[in-house]
Amino acid sequence: MASAALSNDDFPMNTDDKNLEIFSLIWLDKNANIKDTRDTEQKLRSIINHLKKFEDVKQCQQFIEQRSKKDRLMLIVNGQLGQEIVPLIHNLRQVMSIYVYCMDKKSNEQWAYKFAKVKSVIVDLDELIFRITEDHKIQKKVEEPLSINVFTTNSDEGKSTTGLNGQFVFSQVLIDCLVRLKSTQTDKTELINLCKTEYAGNHSELNNLREFEEEYSSNKVLWWYTKDSFFYKTLNAALRTQNIHMIFLFREFISDIHRQLQYDQTNNPLQVYRSQLISNDELDYLKQNIGQFISINSFFSTSTNRTTALFFLGDTTSLIGLKLVGILFEIDADPQMVTTKPFADISKYSHFTNESEVLFMISSLFHLNSIICNDDHVWIIKMSLCSDDENDLKQVLLRMKQQLGKGETNLRTLGRVLWEMGKLDLAEKYIKRLLNELPSNNQLRCNLYEDLGKIASQKGDYDMSIQWYQKALEVPKQNISTDTKWKQRGISIVKENSAGITYGLLSCPFGICSDDDQNIYIVDHFNHRIVEWKCNATNDPIVAGRDGSEDQTKESHYPKDVIIDKEKNSWITSDYYNRRVMRWSLDNNIKNGEIIIKDIACYGLAMDKNGSLYVSDYSKNEVRRWKRGDQSGTIVAGGNGKGNDLNQLNAPTFIFVDEDYSLYISDRNNHRVMKWLKGAKEGIVVADGNGCEDSWAHFLCPEGVIVDQLGQIYVADSFKDRVIRWCKGTEEGTIIVGGNGRGEQSNQLNYPTRLSFDREGNLYVVNWGNNRIQKFEIKH
Repeated sequence: MASAALSNDDFPMNTDDKNLEIFSLIWLDKNANIKDTRDTEQKLRSIINHLKKFEDVKQCQQFIEQRSKKDRLMLIVNGQLGQEIVPLIHNLRQVMSIYVYCMDKKSNEQWAYKFAKVKSVIVDLDELIFRITEDHKIQKKVEEPLSINVFTTNSDEGKSTTGLNGQFVFSQVLIDCLVRLKSTQTDKTELINLCKTEYAGNHSELNNLREFEEEYSSNKVLWWYTKDSFFYKTLNAALRTQNIHMIFLFREFISDIHRQLQYDQTNNPLQVYRSQLISNDELDYLKQNIGQFISINSFFSTSTNRTTALFFLGDTTSLIGLKLVGILFEIDADPQMVTTKPFADISKYSHFTNESEVLFMISSLFHLNSIICNDDHVWIIKMSLCSDDENDLKQVLLRMKQQLGKGETNLRTLGRVLWEMGKLDLAEKYIKRLLNELPSNNQLRCNLYEDLGKIASQKGDYDMSIQWYQKALEVPKQNISTDTKWKQRGISIVKENSAGITYGLLSCPFGICSDDDQNIYIVDHFNHRIVEWKCNATNDPIVAGRDGSEDQTKESHYPKDVIIDKEKNSWITSDYYNRRVMRWSLDNNIKNGEIIIKDIACYGLAMDKNGSLYVSDYSKNEVRRWKRGDQSGTIVAGGNGKGNDLNQLNAPTFIFVDEDYSLYISDRNNHRVMKWLKGAKEGIVVADGNGCEDSWAHFLCPEGVIVDQLGQIYVADSFKDRVIRWCKGTEEGTIIVGGNGRGEQSNQLNYPTRLSFDREGNLYVVNWGNNRIQKFEIKH
């Protein structure tokens, strides 16, 4: 039969090399001007969507050689051009199979069968399509490249984020972040539009897309995953090639699969099998890592039927000379090993219900036990499923996963993960995406602009970095006005018994602060520690300050306050009983603190925008400032003995520094709040004074003090169980929360100490008297 040539004129073709599938068809034929091929192209693209046509051998050869080794190419070629190109490209890993489509079958068989990848010489078009269809059913099971990361425990390699172990950790954390990142309609629309562009002219897949848009539901996700359609092809390609943006767009459906696997988690131990073709180099790499942990960065499909799995490999003797080997994974999977990555028999949900398919979640972890070759030249790779809690893995994964917490993540968190991976362009992309979603007055915009400024600086684009920082300065601060009110019933964000058995209850909490992601950090005074509560988390908190070590120099005793040093990614705490200030790095183990200031009765802490640290000394009645690099502090308030003169303090507690470097001090035993301008020799009384227990209008032992962008002062009036606001120019303050007597009700406070605002203007109050942290939401 005459060779059916291919035309570019009939309908749009996907000639973009960045196609969304792993498999591609290449057709090399001299007669490219014949136009009556629409039906042929439709049939071929219903098998493999990406179809590339060539008339010239050299151009075709160059295209094939430039493909990634992770691509899988099927070549259709006529007899004459086949004799030229097949010897040149036959041994390339990306070339999977070759079909000679010609008029003279006998003469072409004489040269073609010298090459193992030539599957057949065919003269009939329908037979060609049938053969490609049948071969592809098997090839996509054994030829799809596996993406594997190895965690090495016998060397120091990879302990940084750029090494092997870094890749392993980040692959785990990235997926953990993505599946908990809520999807939006914008994301779904982008995914559908990308697929519509990819499959333009492919009527079969466009019909699938239309059905998916109209009828998809989460309980049918495994049916879609197992159906031979765009969904499986593009999702698997994204996972196997680590196309992060496509994984990002697919994340809702990945989460749906995860939930379905959790629901149907296998209850009994299984042995399952998976056949695969890999290169000799890939096999050698696995041999070198026997005894190590591996992570498979895609959904891992296996079968309970060993014979079926082996059948897909076919005759492995034909692989000799191709630098390929057939392997069979034999996996022991005990459900007791499952912590976060489930596996399940999905047969009842599958598009092909007769297949005994057991599916493992993305980034499932396995221990590589042994590799041996059997008598049929098949390499048997024995593995066992393991959990995140394996001793060698637990610590390396713990810190980064703790930073993500539980519950939903956000685009900024994703950006940070990618940033640490060194993928600056992607980090920038998702931070900008979040910017586009936020209203213009959202406080998070300032932090995002700062992030973009740092990323631009790391990329060497210093002009752009300055522009981003300038935009950060233009963002208005917390959206609080003189008329702002707060709901009078507080939400207990840390309730009794909520910390769990491991961490116990809060005992007389004192200080508090929140970060840009609205995570809360609490000074648990009598438990000698700092407790971190992730936003919306349900897990145990992260703790710093107490690890049970006999070395007490590493432990806190009766800490009072905590602040965040964003530049150094650390907490700073006032370790009151030990008379010192400590730093706890979040880049390392948070249980190892560093002493940064000694011999000081440290109570309150504050930091200005230049990174200078301010510490109130409760016994010396003074506040000192340490600029970055200073060895000794400078007195900036008090320091003139105990008293109530304007240049004196009496038991200063919590402090606050505003944008103009003015210092606000709760002068506890003088029952007042003082403001010391930068460089001033004495302070100004800006709130209350002459406190007495019987006077409603005055403080009694004030503690926490904070100031908003309008200069309004907020004070925790500790012994009167209320929070007072002083507006500029007013003679008296007004109660904003509390003031309903001391008690346990949601509208009552109980010896309030520290105060904190989050970026939305919600107010957090620490109740020392009943071990409670209350959140008073802002009224909009």
